[in-house]
Amino acid sequence: MTEMAGRAEIADARRIVIKVGSSSLTTAAGGLDPRRVRDLVDVLASVRLGGQEIVLVSSGAIAAGLAPLALKTRPRDLATQQAAASVGQGLLVHEYARLFGAAGLTVGQVLLTVDDVTRKSHYANASHTFDRLLELGVVPIANENDTVATHEIRFGDNDRLAALVAHLVRADALVMLSDVDSLYTSNPSKPGARRITEVRNADDLDGIEVGGSGLLGTGGMETKINAARIATSAGIPVLLTHASAIDEALHGKPVGTFFHPTGKRRPSRLLWLAHATDAHGELVLDAGAVDAVLRRKASLLPAGVTEVRGTFSAGDPVNLVGPDGALIARGLANYDSSEMPELLGRHTDELAAELGEGYDRTVVHRDALIVLA
Repeated sequence: MTEMAGRAEIADARRIVIKVGSSSLTTAAGGLDPRRVRDLVDVLASVRLGGQEIVLVSSGAIAAGLAPLALKTRPRDLATQQAAASVGQGLLVHEYARLFGAAGLTVGQVLLTVDDVTRKSHYANASHTFDRLLELGVVPIANENDTVATHEIRFGDNDRLAALVAHLVRADALVMLSDVDSLYTSNPSKPGARRITEVRNADDLDGIEVGGSGLLGTGGMETKINAARIATSAGIPVLLTHASAIDEALHGKPVGTFFHPTGKRRPSRLLWLAHATDAHGELVLDAGAVDAVLRRKASLLPAGVTEVRGTFSAGDPVNLVGPDGALIARGLANYDSSEMPELLGRHTDELAAELGEGYDRTVVHRDALIVLA
């Protein structure tokens, strides 16, 4: 696919995820910038009324809450961040509702934590919510649920969240809006920095210098590149550009940096498991179990586990490592870590006979496991 053909696909996409960062929505003092929000909504409303479906992943809740709370900078402690998010999220969505409403469109708020989309039942609910909102003509506005998220269950940045939401809703494209117009070989203010118009694979990123985040955000160019990797590896094209170029971007114009898809779509929940979670513990596998997981695509049984590390509950993500400690896969445990020691190395029929019904289940089922080796 040529670069222009890829950009044309974005213009013709049936369903698009748009991600906008805090710096593109707020003033230097931390409050919402009415003009910036209005300009964004004007373009998105026009596109939605033209027949394309839009999912907006919007940062800005914490930043919007700074001024009302008389906070001069983004707080470092989690409790104050959550307080700012609690105040700011309402202000942010109210402004979106008002502006989209003026165009005759309804918005719906979807707040997510990692736990919502890695546990099977929660994941299905999130997917069904997005589907129904879009069927009803609503513009979903997604954000991490900063008010209740803890350090252990955070996505960490909305760039990664946007890439995962794009796959969750089966989007045809992801557009990430930033405070820079493109990806550059180094800081654009440096002499000799060169704009990159397209990225076809990881080799195109060799030698790229990326900096940190701004004062109001949690991401930076590195998080955007990582988000682009997640989305493109799942078959979704990505465009990175300045928020002011959103209209041109959605009409296939040569703005920003276009990331070509590099892989195929896969079961969505496994993509979330690979990229949205931090493991709560580790299971050490023997050589036979490693072979079963990697080559025979089998579930993990108690007989193949030699050691349990960390503390976790049933349903938590755990890493599967080989005898040498090398990471093999990640999956959702079917047992609490406290139950595991007496199961190690034993066959399921033996466990069921001794411990009762229910102990013949897998430690990690294949459908809740993704190979990372």
